[in-house]
Amino acid sequence: MAMTDGTIERGAMWDARYAPPSYAYGEAANAFLVAQAARLARGMRALVPGDGEGRNGVWLAQQGLAVDTFDLSAHGVAKARSLAAARGVSVNAAQADILVWDWPREAYDLVALIYLHLAAEERRFVHAKAVAALKPGGLVILEAFRPAQLAAQAAGARGGPREARLLYSRADLAEDFAGLEMLELSEASAVLEEGALHVGASEVVRAVARKV
Repeated sequence: MAMTDGTIERGAMWDARYAPPSYAYGEAANAFLVAQAARLARGMRALVPGDGEGRNGVWLAQQGLAVDTFDLSAHGVAKARSLAAARGVSVNAAQADILVWDWPREAYDLVALIYLHLAAEERRFVHAKAVAALKPGGLVILEAFRPAQLAAQAAGARGGPREARLLYSRADLAEDFAGLEMLELSEASAVLEEGALHVGASEVVRAVARKV
């Protein structure tokens, strides 16, 4: 895979975030993902793009899923592998850029998109690739910060981009996943306790959608 200047710059930023031994967003999986456990079954194949230090991919592996994860940060990938080993599970963790990764078609039962924040054109591209990567009947599970998070940050919450163009709205997700059966699409206020960097009363958008 060719590493562009933009890829290298973004990778350096995430490497700096994940270099300390502590887990920036904690070791526990995202609560919304965990709340979808009843939709999961052992043996399903899952993809977790941008999985950082691996907390969500490792949790899925603990549920008996076959898990592929990738992240731009080499430090994040190394910590994902370490966390998997500590939990006694296996994940296929690789270093890759979500914008140039060779997305397969109809390969996964689940694509988990947890706190990926991309500008509109890149967001639409990644969401289209995620849908194409799903098998018929496969699920997208997504949680992200919405524009109201900017006010939450001003009130002391920690988490999310500080640029409105990188935050997702309910309407954005309805459009991106219009061809799927929408099982859940909601905006919510949540109290996050995810490591040191997702903390406090926060504003999120959530989606669960099935490919039909």
